[in-house]
Amino acid sequence: MPSTVSTRKVAQAGADGSQVATKRVAIGLVLASIGAVAFSGKAIIVKLAYRYGVDAVTLIMYRMLFALPLFAAMAWWAGRGKPRLTRRDWAGVLGLGFSGYYLASFLDFAGLVYITASFERLILYLNPTLVLLFGWLLYRYRPTRQQVLGMAVSYCGVLLVFGHEFEAGAGGSSGAAAAWGALLCFGSAVSYAGYLVYSGEFVKRLGSLRLVGLATSVACLLCILQFLLLRPLVAAQVAPQVIWLSVLNASACTAVPVLLVMMAIERIGPALAAQTGMIGPLSTIAMSVLILGEPFTAWIAAGTVLVIAGIFVFTRR
Repeated sequence: MPSTVSTRKVAQAGADGSQVATKRVAIGLVLASIGAVAFSGKAIIVKLAYRYGVDAVTLIMYRMLFALPLFAAMAWWAGRGKPRLTRRDWAGVLGLGFSGYYLASFLDFAGLVYITASFERLILYLNPTLVLLFGWLLYRYRPTRQQVLGMAVSYCGVLLVFGHEFEAGAGGSSGAAAAWGALLCFGSAVSYAGYLVYSGEFVKRLGSLRLVGLATSVACLLCILQFLLLRPLVAAQVAPQVIWLSVLNASACTAVPVLLVMMAIERIGPALAAQTGMIGPLSTIAMSVLILGEPFTAWIAAGTVLVIAGIFVFTRR
């Protein structure tokens, strides 16, 4: 009899543990999905703000101005009780903040002047392939056949959409302008890929949340400084709608998604969180059609399918 009771307790404990694990995964998937959708809303807000005559330098200044307190608080919270940063740590934070958040963000904002939000998201979604290319150039990492196949399919999808935008132009612009916008957004993806490649050591030393808070705070200060150097103060007088859109961008599409994705990674790991991020391009396309009125053509649909399928094959392992 005692052994039977013990067996039942073990079985019950196992069932409870399984339920807890299932709930943890479900919560992680929800957090990752919401974070991906929130991230993808950034391009929509930027395109809406451009309708009020603001330029990229001013718009990104406002976004980073409102985001600075949030990320500074994040860095402070994650750094409580931790050792102070060394000179090497600060040098890494400055470099990563410049590459991963200042340069990548500015090029992205500048590119969105010329191309549609859906095309921008597809370009940025190539980021994992660029990380692999950096690994091949710097560390001689050899990609597998599966990864090469995934890259080929993804880039074919981007080229398909690019060909359509180059021919038709984006929002009435010339094909050359669409090419320039695509190049700027691709530069943004390259800059952020460089951040991911070089951030590994500092993530181990500082922790992911502390590094993100510090690096993004550096980027915020750089964007504000860029505005002060390139624009007169009178340029800060913008339409009230730009202010509110920038507040929404800084909070709901910048700081909050970072926290949600971090929480998701803690529950389901980076691989599954990255797979869940595939919802990002789809949500961007849906919002661009419903909110911005951008066209959804068979070319965009085919290109999106190819990009997502290629990245899925690329990251499946």
